[in-house]
Formats: sequence, structure tokens, C-alpha cells
Amino acid sequence: MLDYIVVGLGLAGVAFCETLEQQGKTFKVFNDASQTSSLVAAGMYNPVILKRFTMAWNAKEQLRYALPFYGRIEKKLGVPLNHPLPVFRRFASIEEQNNWFEAADQPHLSTFLSAKTHPNTNTAIHAPFGYGEVLHTGRIDTRKLLISYAEYLLDKGVLIKSSFDYKQLKLLERGVAYKSLTAKRLVFAEGYGMKQNPFFDYLPLNGTKGEYLRIKAPDLHEERAIKAGIFCIPVGNDHYLIGATYKWKDKTNEPTTESRTELLEKLRHFVKCDYEVVDQVAGIRPTVTDRRPLVGKHPAHQQLYVLNGFGSRGVLLAPMASQQLYAYSSRQEPLPPEMDISRFTQKYYSEVV
Repeated sequence: MLDYIVVGLGLAGVAFCETLEQQGKTFKVFNDASQTSSLVAAGMYNPVILKRFTMAWNAKEQLRYALPFYGRIEKKLGVPLNHPLPVFRRFASIEEQNNWFEAADQPHLSTFLSAKTHPNTNTAIHAPFGYGEVLHTGRIDTRKLLISYAEYLLDKGVLIKSSFDYKQLKLLERGVAYKSLTAKRLVFAEGYGMKQNPFFDYLPLNGTKGEYLRIKAPDLHEERAIKAGIFCIPVGNDHYLIGATYKWKDKTNEPTTESRTELLEKLRHFVKCDYEVVDQVAGIRPTVTDRRPLVGKHPAHQQLYVLNGFGSRGVLLAPMASQQLYAYSSRQEPLPPEMDISRFTQKYYSEVV
């Protein structure tokens, strides 16, 4: 009998599988590559919400877990994944400058917001009011992470490239059976694919579509990530990621002309050099109504667990949430109440009735 079956190999699935490896547990993981959100994500880790100059929920603790976690995977896979990258917030007015100074003076933000502003020296960018700098930021190459980790698991014989058929899952007294496999526990880490999961479809997973452009701009010469309504993120060889959009109605992974137009219009306001659009990608972020992760145990089926709802902050959230779910599922250590799906137990039973 396996210790775990894992369904899904996005950021959540990779983080949980790596946690299981660190603990010496046996597992198999199913992945059909139907969810693209983690694969196309920009991968930025940034503890600050730059629209409002506030700390993201529990970001300091998440950062403490995340950086050593990705460092261990880099060493194990032999591929560079973590790229420290300055994040500069472009000011749109003097008022925004003043708001930045006020925020940087707050004790919980002073570690991450530099009190020094930076004038714009790049003639290819329009930023007359300069920038504020966010500290302790960077980018995880999520595409390389997911592809490399899948190859690693495939070589070990624990990755099954297949969709998971919920109808073939059997709940045992002390575990689960799926086709020829048995396991003590099953963890669903399916991203937006959870909407099709009959065991956890009661959870309020909304899903928000995000799209990025990749441009080539040889004259931009920018080595920092710049937030100016949208992000402009250097990824090497004069290429930059531009994004992202937030769409709540469209639930497809297909890029749209509407989002391309929106991103180019916003880009036009601050990038003044020529550029060429070389690619456009889309994915559905697993977002939740209360903006907190969905982690925990099924109310009625004690063998089933979920790891989901990371939204646009999966790079930071996944390592910490995975370790907390492992401790909860294996040693009954309590989950932080903000992420525990027990907050929706009443909703589950009201739907069952």
C-alpha cells in the first residue's frame, strides 16, 4: 500500500510530492497536463501587494519556507530555477510617492519596501515620478520547474500521465483503491480542474483567467521587473513577459484578442521603444471567494485531502501549504484556520441535504 496518491502536478502537486520525498514516503502522482496556470505563470515571488502597498497574507512566513524549498529542488534536479530579480513600482503621481513613504515607514513593511526612491534613467520607459523598490523579490522559472520535475518523477516510475477517473476511486476503511493501486491517503492538487471533482466541488473555487504576452524589445535594456498597472518582467535575450489580465467569466485556456489589446494598451503608456509580440499564453488561476487557500480533509471521507486555491501566489504559498498539509494528514497537526477547508463544512452538509 502506498502512503499517498497525488492528483495534479502544478505548483501545488510538485510542492507536495517534494514534501513526500523529503519525508521518505511512497506515492504515485497522476497528471494529464490539462491545467496550464502554473506552467504559464510568471513565477514572481513578491511579498507586497503593489496596488495598495500592503503585505500579502502571511507572506513573510511563506517566503521563509519557499526559498530553501526551491533551493533544494535546484540542487536535486541540477537546473537553475530561482532568479533573484529587483521589483520596481512605477509611481503614477506625487501622491503615490507619498503613500509609498508612509507604507515603508510601517514596521511590518519596512523590511520589504525601500525607503529610498529611484529616478528613472531608462529613456525607453516613461516614468517621470520614478520608482519605489521592493526588497527580497525574484522569479521562479515555473515552466522549467514543472517540466524538469515531471521528468524526474517519470524516471523514478511514480508519475502516471493520465486523467484521473473519479468513478474508479473506491473508498476503503483505511485508505483508497484506484485501479491496481491502494494508498492510505489521496491528495487532490488539481488547480481549477477541481471544479470537476465530485468530492470537493462544494468548495468556492472561482477561477480567474490570466494572460501574458511575451515581447522582444532589443532597445528596452531593462533588468528589473517593473510594475506599472501591469508587470514588465525580463526573462533574458531581450524578451519580457507582459501581464497579467484578470478575467472572471472566460474559463478557457485559449488566448484572446481582447486581452492582447488590453495588455498592449497598458504597455503603451510606459514603454516607449519598439517591440515585437512573440507569444501569448493563458491559464485559469485557482482563486477562492475569500482569497485564502483551500487545504484540508474532506468532511465525510477521511482519506481524501485537497491542496488548492493559491490564486496568483502559488510560488510563495505552495511550499508552506504542502508542509502544513503533510503534517496535518500524517500527524494530525492542526492547519491554520484561514486555509483549513473546515471553514466550508457547513456549506458541504447544506448541499448534501
